Formats: sequence, C-alpha cells, structure tokens
Amino acid sequence: MPTTAALIVAAGRGVRVGGDVPKQWRNLGGQPVLLRTVEAFARHSAVDQIVLVLHADDLPRWTDPSVTVVTGGPTRQESVMAGLRAVTADRVLIHDAARPLVSAAIIDLVCAALDHAVGAAPAVAVTDALWRGGTHVTGMQDREGLFRAQTPQGFHTDAIRAAHAAHTLPAADDVAVARAAGLDVRIVAGDEDNLKITHAEDFARAERLLGGRMDIRLGNGYDVHRFGPGDHVMLCGVKVPHGRGLQGHSDADVGMHAVTDAIYGALAQGDIGVHFPPSDPQWKGADSHIFLRHAVSLAADMGYIISNVDCTLVCEYPKIGPHQAAMRAAMAAIMGLESGRISVKATTSERLGFTGREEGIAALATASVVKT
Repeated sequence: MPTTAALIVAAGRGVRVGGDVPKQWRNLGGQPVLLRTVEAFARHSAVDQIVLVLHADDLPRWTDPSVTVVTGGPTRQESVMAGLRAVTADRVLIHDAARPLVSAAIIDLVCAALDHAVGAAPAVAVTDALWRGGTHVTGMQDREGLFRAQTPQGFHTDAIRAAHAAHTLPAADDVAVARAAGLDVRIVAGDEDNLKITHAEDFARAERLLGGRMDIRLGNGYDVHRFGPGDHVMLCGVKVPHGRGLQGHSDADVGMHAVTDAIYGALAQGDIGVHFPPSDPQWKGADSHIFLRHAVSLAADMGYIISNVDCTLVCEYPKIGPHQAAMRAAMAAIMGLESGRISVKATTSERLGFTGREEGIAALATASVVKT
C-alpha cells in the first residue's frame, strides 16, 4: 500500500489580506488558519506524514513534534522543493496553507486518482461568461474546457521532485511544473467551499462556511456501582442520605462517572480508567469532581465547548426528585455551564435486574461537544 504525505506550504507573508500577522497565522473561527489546514490532513486516514514549510521567522510558532517542519525559500517553488526533500512517503499532496476548508472528500478523490495517474488535482469548471477588456468589454473568451485550479495537488513523489529540480522558470502552481516535465495530471472534482484566503473579505466568507459545517460530537457514558455499608450516596455531586453507600475505588459517584465518560467518549479520549487508573492508590476515595473537571479541561484544550449533558440515574431508592435541582447546580458549578444545559433525571427498572433488587445504582449519560 503506497504511503502518502501532505506538504503544506505556509512560508508566504500574506500581505494582500492585511493585518499585523501573515494570513496563515490569523484566527479563523477561533483557530489559526494554518492549524485548521494541518488538522484537515492530520485527521485523514490516508495521510501518513505531514511536512510543513514555514518562513524562518515563523519557526518558533509551531510546536507540534508530530509534524515535520522545514524552512521555506524566497519563492513558492523553492519552498515546495524544500518540503519535497523532507517527504519520505510514496505520494505527496501539495497544499496551500491558505485553503483551511479543504474537505476529506477532496483528499479522497486526489488519493484515488493517484492510483491510476502520476498526478491529480481538484478543479472547479468555469461556468460564468468570460470577458476580455479593461474598463470596457473588448471581447469574449470561450469558457469550454476551462477550470479554476485548487489544492491539494497530488503526485508520485519521485516524479514531482524530479520535475521541480528540473524546472527553472516561474510557475503558477505545481501542476504547471508537472506539465512542463511531461507528467500526466488528472482533474478531479473540486469544491466551491475549498476557497483560498487571499483578501480580507475571504475571512468573512470562510467564517460563514464554518458556521454551516460545525464540528459537533456526541458521547455516551455508562457506569454501575453496588451498594455496601454507609449512610449516604454521592450522586451528581450531591450527598444524598441513604441507608447504604455506594462502593468504588473513588467516592463512587455513579452519575458523575457516567457524565465524565460521556465527555471522554465525545472527544474519543477513552474513559476514566485511562486517565485515572484504579490501580493507582492516589485515586482511592477521590472526589469524582476531579475526574469531571479533567474531562472539561481536556475538551477545552482540544478546542471544544460542552454544549449540554443528560444523565439518567437508574435505581429504586433513594428517590432522586427532591435532589435534582441541587445535582444540576453542583454539576453546573463543576463544569462551568449554565444549569439549563445539564439534565439529571431518574427512572426505576420496574423491580427488574440488579437495580430492581436494590443491589446498586446504574447511570447513563450523553454529552455533546462543539468545536470552537
């Protein structure tokens, strides 16, 4: 199976877009443009290596060690060549950092085309009428067979590396370099949303497009704790009087554990046991709010906010109704959310199963997180 690298060119200064920093470092929807671009390839299963070409002044800005970073040259072609020298994969997808909205579907199409061609690139057919002129129309241009080029432009690595090494004239893009070397480049369907940020108004358009493709994730959590000796149970952060207590390595707050696991699940970050192993004695008898706060903090570190959580407690006793408001308030305080975004409810199992026999309490939870 051939390996694939993404070569992201980000060494330009982006002066046309304005602002105090190059466009690839400006925020778009709460994240730098460049980070969005890199993440589009990092989360794609076909990409085995990411090579990032930066201006020498920007090298300290990038700290992710999983990405290979090289210093670019004074021209785009020299920057691409510097990146190609660092590529170790069989195929390479050369992409403009200023196209942060590239979709997985476009990456799929380019990769699939490279199974049958030495080069492939996305493009959008020209559908508008084309004029020639200056301040007045002087003629028409036939639009048949005309396309607007996009990236990533994919190639067999050895072929495009040799093409760049032999090319000495200015080139509009890597397809131009490939064609000058006699390489066959297949056209695949591009996407109007795969815009290149060039001018200030492009940021506003990209923001609108991001609003229509929000990254929303759901996670589920489930936990069970058995009854044992005690005079209360901890449920969703509230001490509820009861003739028995819940048994567990920590304080056995079954509701909070389920909510915590739901958040970890939405983030694809395992469960409580991964982050707080029960074999570690430091967590013996620990307050469960430690676990929940960690999950909330992890969501923030990954660029997500928690939209809402819904927890269902399954038990015959104790009765949950009198404590629901306090539970919601306790969870809201721990998570930094409005109580209106937290639901705590209860049901019985109609005297069936271990909860029906009052041997323990079960909890189910769902959490939704949204990329900021």
